[in-house]
Amino acid sequence: MMPRIATRLTPLVIALAMAGCALGPDYVRPAAPLPAAYAEADQNAEQSLVNPRWWTLFQDADLDDLVDQALKNNADLRQAIARVEQADAVAREAGAALLPAINGDAGITNSKASTRTSTYVSTMPRIRHSRSAALSTSYEIDIWGRARRTREASQAALLASEYSRDAIRLSIAGLVASNYLALRALDAQLAVSSETLASREESLKLVRSRNDAGLVSPLDLHQAESSLAAVQAQQADLRRQRALTEHQLALIVGQPDLKLAPGDVRQLPLPPAPPAGLPAQLVEARPDVRQAEQELVAANAGIGVAKAGYFPRFTLTGSLGSESKALGDLFSAGAGTWALGLGATVPLLDFGRTTARVDQAKALTQQSLIGWEQTLQTAYKEVRDALVSLRENGEAETAQGKRYVAAKRSLDLANLRYESGYVGYLEVLDAQRSSNDALTALIATRQARLASAVDLFKALGGGWKPE
Repeated sequence: MMPRIATRLTPLVIALAMAGCALGPDYVRPAAPLPAAYAEADQNAEQSLVNPRWWTLFQDADLDDLVDQALKNNADLRQAIARVEQADAVAREAGAALLPAINGDAGITNSKASTRTSTYVSTMPRIRHSRSAALSTSYEIDIWGRARRTREASQAALLASEYSRDAIRLSIAGLVASNYLALRALDAQLAVSSETLASREESLKLVRSRNDAGLVSPLDLHQAESSLAAVQAQQADLRRQRALTEHQLALIVGQPDLKLAPGDVRQLPLPPAPPAGLPAQLVEARPDVRQAEQELVAANAGIGVAKAGYFPRFTLTGSLGSESKALGDLFSAGAGTWALGLGATVPLLDFGRTTARVDQAKALTQQSLIGWEQTLQTAYKEVRDALVSLRENGEAETAQGKRYVAAKRSLDLANLRYESGYVGYLEVLDAQRSSNDALTALIATRQARLASAVDLFKALGGGWKPE
């Protein structure tokens, strides 16, 4: 009997499930509110390619090693990976809801009947024994697509968490590169200050000997001593800044005892110039933009989940097993039992609860749409900023180089004029200060140029691949 009923109901259930439509709007990707290309980039070339390991373009083995360590050990990234694993489990749970769950039930019951009730019959045994074993199931038929929309939202949330992890990975690589270049710039300034210190010490010896010979006034000696002390104080501050930057790198990399040998930012090769033909749509591949879109997909699916509350919920229940007085007869002929039922829960009056949930889902979808558009426009703005900064910092570095050459020549000439007795030491001090400032500004401009390249790599979602 049971097989015949199951055979008749199964096609009906399958037909209902397959014919059921998923309520709510299907996701359609909105048009990107962006221009076709960047006005700041040359458009007379083919589209560039994205290099996911963009930091290797700096051709620095220490930087490559630091980024690799950070992508392996950074605490924020490891938390993001754990969140992806959690989202994956949630998505698998939502997918399993589309299939019936089968439970195994077993029980032993011993009971004694009262003789003082109206239902008691003297021919019935007062003590009863029951042994049972069965398989049971309860399955909601997804006619309106509530479970399918829930699975769709869970899968979108999984993708969003994966893109969030990728965005954190990109951010960490950028932080490592920026801090590493800042540290190397401090190394360069320390090298310059060491050279300046040696020069000031030689100048002090010269001034002291001329003062002892009565060729200059004590004022020159005091000025030379003051100038030397200023360089020593500058060195101490640079060493402090370098130590703090190294500590920050250690935190990002996840290596508390990190130590880096001194280097020089002037020895690093310049990154390749950005290629022509950068389409504005390139930023749509950024992980944060993709994350925002998947959040929009999940919110859109939530509308269908909420709308399903307007319609009845159909539940199919069934069990198949056996029951007997003695355990030995549990699986004997005649002990078999079965049950099959179809239930429906029909919403009649909820005082606007379902409508409120639908309105909430629509409002959340609108928020997610605005968030995606804002993320996309922010990405476009960041690329434009980085392109301008890279170009202008390049021109500024060229100008600073010319400034330093001129300042160095002025210093050499001032030293010759002082040694010949034509000028006072104040002119030498002024030339030294100008030369030191020009070299420091040149180093800072080089660092800014390299930092702009890092910003462009990040803004493009990974950088470009040189030809």
